[in-house]
Amino acid sequence: MPLLRATQLQHSIGQQIVLDNAELQLEAGDRVCLLGRNGCGKSTLLRIVEGSAAVDAGEVWRQPGVKIARMEQTLDFASPDETIYDVVADGLAGLGKVLRRYHELIIGDMGDAELKELEHLQREIETNDGWSFQQRIDNILTRLELDADAKVCSMSGGWRRRVALARALVCDPDILLLDEPTNHLDLDGILWLEQCVMSFQGCVLFVTHDRALIEKLATRIVELDRGILTNYDTNYTRYLELREHALEIEAEHNALFDKRLAQEEVWIRQGIKARRTRNEGRVRALERMRSERSRRRVQSGSANLSVNQADRTGKVVAELTDVSFSVPGKLLVDNLSLLVCRGDKLALIGPNGAGKTTLLRLILGELEAQSGTVKAGTNLQVAYFDQLRDRLDESQRVVDIVGQGRDAVTINGKDRHIMSYLGDFLFSPERARSHFGVLSGGERARVQLACLFSQPANVLVMDEPTNDLDMETLELLESLLVDFSGTVLLVSHDRSFVDSVASSCLLFEGQGVISEHIGGYSEVSAYMSRRLAQQKAAPAANQAPSSPAQATPKPSPKARKLSYKDQRELDGLPSKIENLELSLEKLAEKSGSAGFYQQDPSAIAEVLDKITATQAELDHCMERWLELAE
Repeated sequence: MPLLRATQLQHSIGQQIVLDNAELQLEAGDRVCLLGRNGCGKSTLLRIVEGSAAVDAGEVWRQPGVKIARMEQTLDFASPDETIYDVVADGLAGLGKVLRRYHELIIGDMGDAELKELEHLQREIETNDGWSFQQRIDNILTRLELDADAKVCSMSGGWRRRVALARALVCDPDILLLDEPTNHLDLDGILWLEQCVMSFQGCVLFVTHDRALIEKLATRIVELDRGILTNYDTNYTRYLELREHALEIEAEHNALFDKRLAQEEVWIRQGIKARRTRNEGRVRALERMRSERSRRRVQSGSANLSVNQADRTGKVVAELTDVSFSVPGKLLVDNLSLLVCRGDKLALIGPNGAGKTTLLRLILGELEAQSGTVKAGTNLQVAYFDQLRDRLDESQRVVDIVGQGRDAVTINGKDRHIMSYLGDFLFSPERARSHFGVLSGGERARVQLACLFSQPANVLVMDEPTNDLDMETLELLESLLVDFSGTVLLVSHDRSFVDSVASSCLLFEGQGVISEHIGGYSEVSAYMSRRLAQQKAAPAANQAPSSPAQATPKPSPKARKLSYKDQRELDGLPSKIENLELSLEKLAEKSGSAGFYQQDPSAIAEVLDKITATQAELDHCMERWLELAE
């Protein structure tokens, strides 16, 4: 029996049709990803499933007794003085308020009045079997590593996400709704979220633009497009193929329909003789075709992104030599030497607070190194995508923010009317005149991209640019950054985005240690896996005996003698590893040379593919050498 079944749903917001005879069914164990463009109504559908929003028509049937919890996209908690315990207890509705007040009393100072109230609360908790719920709150807080008495206002966005998820999970829901759960999470937080959702026993319906997360979690995909819900019982990669095929068929059908309609329109406008002999059935058919054409809702266009290119920088964008930087109680950068060249696409990877933004500011000269030297390149024109978007005034209109009071912007030497330019970012004239404060998250991100790309730039600094962008805009941004002839400094926790854009990565390993890796996130992930395996193996190998009895080593099993073939392989591996390392160095020099990214894209891809393949072969040889040597 399904947990939820929605049939013939109709819902509109103003003139926009959000749902048009939509159908949805959720089963136990489902992990359903809801996809769709920004503003198409995904969050509205989640609220309808939850029951906090009503539909204009249709039916939503829920299995009797089913519990539904939702983690919202925005993290607006009631009061800045709330503790984590307060927020999580609110997930239990009425009894949660009782437990919340009980917790406040037992951790505070109590007089006679407080003791009397505490006694009353204890009776109410016992009557409603509240101690089991108290235990559930404690278990959730322990599982998510949350301090019950910490103030929510003092926490980062990533930890607030954990608090919001704890509030959703505490009621032990049958259906868990997640709206953009990875926003503000670092890579460790995203991996933690993956494991948390994978271990959840109920049904999960989630909205996200993180393609790696979709590929990992989704058992099926539901797409919301122009009010219609389409189910794809497959993974994300196959969904893309099926969707592309469906759009091609739709385009062919529309083209044939429009051709026939045009022919009928010509026929009905013929001379007086034709009108006297007109077939009235054909006239009625034409009227039906006109009505059908008027009801057609075409898919909105794609954003048209282009960078306002500035003159080229010098070959060296920045050179850091033995740079160190710390804040009170924490070393962020320790003795780092780094060369950033023109055309580099450099991604910074690490947990929140590791120092990624600090290093960006050191590279750009906004911060002075506490030790070491930073040499800036020549003719740098920097465009900065700010993660927090604090620089945009919510009371201003979009057209005023982007145009800065002008009717036109200059892009690559050509003037464009501000409305035409904003149309490239999917803003209608009416929406362009809206205030920034009323825009959705995706629309706000597009406004910031419009501001960014209107500035002449040869260095793009992108700090979390992927939050809230829909898939189409995200893929266009990827292509733009790959083709950009200047330098890109990127901070992102979107693994697929980093893999597509980055030519090399800086990994923040902690204690100020920053290592450089050729390639994208996949190469960094492989490195972290190898390092973790080595760390796990080291304690067992280095463990000292704790007593005389243990000091006498146990006889080890007789080592297996290598076969002739294995011995030959072992003898040849050192030279093979050396040759691979030399090849990798030459390829790295080639990819880092001036003008590398100005050549034909196929030549660039060939070199980068060779780097990836050579690194993979080197890793395999190293693992094989360790295996045979042991």
